[in-house]
Amino acid sequence: MAKELENKAKEAFFDDDFSLAVDLYSQAIELDPANANLFADRAQAHIKLNAFTEAVSDANKAIQLNPTLSKAYIRKGTACINLEEYHTAKVALEKGASIAPEESRFTNLIQQCERYIAEESDSLTGILPPNGPKTSAPSVDDAHVCNKGDETGTSKESQRDSSASETNEVAPVRPKYRHEYYQKPEEVVVTIFAKGIPADNVVVDFGEQILSVTINVPGQDAYLYQPRLFGKIIPAKSKVLVLSTKIEVRLAKAEAINWTSLEYCKDVAPQKISVPTIQSERPTYPSSKSRTKDWDKLEAEVKKEEKEEKLDGDAALNKLFRDIYQNADEDMRRAMSKSFLESNGTVLSTDWKEVGSKKVEGSPPEGMEVKKWEY
Repeated sequence: MAKELENKAKEAFFDDDFSLAVDLYSQAIELDPANANLFADRAQAHIKLNAFTEAVSDANKAIQLNPTLSKAYIRKGTACINLEEYHTAKVALEKGASIAPEESRFTNLIQQCERYIAEESDSLTGILPPNGPKTSAPSVDDAHVCNKGDETGTSKESQRDSSASETNEVAPVRPKYRHEYYQKPEEVVVTIFAKGIPADNVVVDFGEQILSVTINVPGQDAYLYQPRLFGKIIPAKSKVLVLSTKIEVRLAKAEAINWTSLEYCKDVAPQKISVPTIQSERPTYPSSKSRTKDWDKLEAEVKKEEKEEKLDGDAALNKLFRDIYQNADEDMRRAMSKSFLESNGTVLSTDWKEVGSKKVEGSPPEGMEVKKWEY
């Protein structure tokens, strides 16, 4: 059953129906959760939908299940490049290149990462003073104070004196990492801007209405962010992704409501999100006639006429071939395409076992011969 869903997902992907491909791959994964290929292929479908975070998550799962699966590293590298996570992308691509050194795509993507990394480095160098960075760079808060001091005309010496006097007072507790969120009808995405944190140092727990994020960095106090959420979530469907510049937590909403804030507020009533429903009825068109047409009945009659239509000659033959192809499985379609092309249109076989392992020679009608045209 999982294999059948995988084949249908591949067909949907080749038909550019990437949303359907993701759904079919997800169903196959539920039946075969240890199949690394399913995660790697779903990652590719996510990339086509510009869902790069989901693609990285699926590629990581594929690598976890099969560390030698080279296409999983390709998918992770591609998604990370689109997320502007060039260092992470380069590490993944270099690992993949060591597994499949003959794959030229790794070389091209690694060179692309190196270009982007160099551009970032150049832009950062352009911001620094001509003599290079000072030994003690101000923090974000210090920079804010300096700018304020410049606006009021206060000298740097008086600012230092003021800062020294304020050290004896109790400073307000500030979070180490900035965070923000945005939401979709089905999920809330929380981003914590923590740069260079290894995934092993991050612990995220999901409750029914509680999110707990702990960041443990050796030599520093542990960072704990534990809000009571505005609405309830589904812990089993929520997930976390640790990138080189941020931690992204995706909370699956238990209800389709609009979160007016990330944290719970008892004075704010939740608002239901109105999801537009697809009308099953066909639109009616204005007409001067009092009688309205039944468009469903008319369409059914047209389809019936097409089905019962009597065709002659080539038209009947073409219709027969179309009907066979539409109702055929994947092997039959491959056999039909291969035999028709290789025989220059003189042979049409539906038996893949017969034509799959050999070249199909032309078989012209009696009294005719096959000629090859030179272009």
